[in-house]
Amino acid sequence: MKNKLLFSFSLMSFLFVAVIAKAFYVQIVTSKKLMAYSDSQTMRSTKIYPKRGYILDRNQHPLAINIQKYDLFTFVKNEKLLDKELKVLERIIPELNYKYIREQVFKRKKFTWIKRKATLSKAQLAAIKNLKTIVVETKSSRFYPNHGLLGQTLGFVGVDNTGLAGIEYQFNKMLQGEPEIHKYIRDAKGRPIKFKSADFHKRAQDVVLSVDKEIQAQVEQYLKEGVERHEALRGGAGVMDPETGEILAIANYPSFDPNNRKNRKNSKLAFVSDPFEPGSVFKTLTIASALENNLVTESTNYYCEKGKYRVDNHIIRESDSDHGFEWLSVTDILKHSSNIGTTKIAFDLGYPTLYETLRKFRIGQKSKIEIPGESRGILDDDEKVKPLRLSNISFGQGVATTGIQMLAAYSAFANGGYYVKPTILKVQDKENVQKKRIISSETASKVSKMLTEAVESGTGSKARVKHFTIAGKTSTAQRVDSAGGYKGYIPGFLGFPVGVDKKFVVFVYVEDPKVKGYYGSEVAVPIFQKIAKSILYKDKNFRHIARKSSGGSDALDNIKVRYSARRKIQKGVVPNLLGLDKTSAFKILDGLRIDYKHSGFGIVGKQYPPAGTPLQQDMRVNLKFVAPSYE
Repeated sequence: MKNKLLFSFSLMSFLFVAVIAKAFYVQIVTSKKLMAYSDSQTMRSTKIYPKRGYILDRNQHPLAINIQKYDLFTFVKNEKLLDKELKVLERIIPELNYKYIREQVFKRKKFTWIKRKATLSKAQLAAIKNLKTIVVETKSSRFYPNHGLLGQTLGFVGVDNTGLAGIEYQFNKMLQGEPEIHKYIRDAKGRPIKFKSADFHKRAQDVVLSVDKEIQAQVEQYLKEGVERHEALRGGAGVMDPETGEILAIANYPSFDPNNRKNRKNSKLAFVSDPFEPGSVFKTLTIASALENNLVTESTNYYCEKGKYRVDNHIIRESDSDHGFEWLSVTDILKHSSNIGTTKIAFDLGYPTLYETLRKFRIGQKSKIEIPGESRGILDDDEKVKPLRLSNISFGQGVATTGIQMLAAYSAFANGGYYVKPTILKVQDKENVQKKRIISSETASKVSKMLTEAVESGTGSKARVKHFTIAGKTSTAQRVDSAGGYKGYIPGFLGFPVGVDKKFVVFVYVEDPKVKGYYGSEVAVPIFQKIAKSILYKDKNFRHIARKSSGGSDALDNIKVRYSARRKIQKGVVPNLLGLDKTSAFKILDGLRIDYKHSGFGIVGKQYPPAGTPLQQDMRVNLKFVAPSYE
């Protein structure tokens, strides 16, 4: 009996310990895994983000906004009723195909999207809400009211409103905000039966860019005209404030409309992402290095070999075969863009010294502008480069830079010798802008004066703007083709006005022009001149300077200025506001002191009284804003 009791006690103890061990294993060791497995069978969660933040230009003009669209989906509960209502849905939205949707829905037999980001009228929305098996959910959809304006920089979002390119991608976390997490319990067939919880979310934020919408529109228009006129492959242009680093405009043509994200052929911002051999605009950096290292002065003379100079069994020639220069000063070498003169300056410098200067200008390094996909370019870091390679680098061959790199480099000449990091974001406090001195103010002043002479009496003469002093440099670089050889040219011009209150630097280049010339002076300079002229003349401070310098009221030329949000206004009649956003429409009406009333969101779809109606005392203009539509 004693043995039986001992056996029974031991067995019960073992079983008890086994139960405790199993409970410990289930409750402690594998609890998280089992809970997750349980949740995967019974729980579902969905993230609902707040309305995406706006992207605005420096003057608060909208560049990326949200418009209201709708997502339609269903859960298979009552198959007969669902089949019947899908036929009704096809009549409400004719573009939907009943057979295709039915096949998708009954193949899955659970949650199924019917249509995403649908545009519905009030009548359509009301009719769909009467259907018991179709669920309609309001959806905020991204829209770019200026279509292709700044499209490559803005980028685009995906179906779920997540940024996939450009500013939308770079600042996605800020624009998207933090989501609400909605959880619900589902039954054995996957149907939601009870919502469990919702977490608080963080509000989305707007992003204010440094870009000026009006300057951007002008730059894109003039660049397009230049590329098409010369039947070129493409072109690029940028405008930068050298004091703050703010990019006022940046563009490539052909352009890209982010509203049509399926066609992404020209969606890349090549001005930032694609390096190319800069050509003669690079000579300025070589000469600046020589001046900074006290190897030359502006009047130091070099013999330019009458247009032919042998280096390593290779003949270096001038870009223009008609140029057979003999003695040229350093100023004249830059003014006449002498390859041989620049080569001899580089030989006196040596590559280690030139390389050190180029690194200060951040050649071969990313500028760190807040645009994804930036390239660092190509710069040889071998101190023992051969003479022929040093010659090529000195005048912009055998080295590759991006448009943004050269724009930032020349800004150092415009601001007195400081490198300022380019930024696509508006600078709120100019006192906090970080500047790094890379050349002395004396060198910057000397180079600016030499660049002025290059415009006044050198290769950049067509860049002159009446009543203003322009400094700049042309280039006609050979274009590297896909096979690694040279095919075609990339004419360019890089310059800035001297002695103005609001400084800016402009770089324009056109790739592979086919007709009407290929030199920088013929192709890129006229584009630069139009851009610089329009910026200079649109500002009242510049107008004051121009009148003062000329001493007469006729100092200003009449120019044609294109504004993206400006309409011709005729006094005494109601203006045409159709198609404008709220900011632009209200600005016009406030300027004319016209009372107005508005409703809706988006752009002006209807206005009353119509445009051209004579204005009367106490007249009120009624505006109805609607969701924009586009082809």
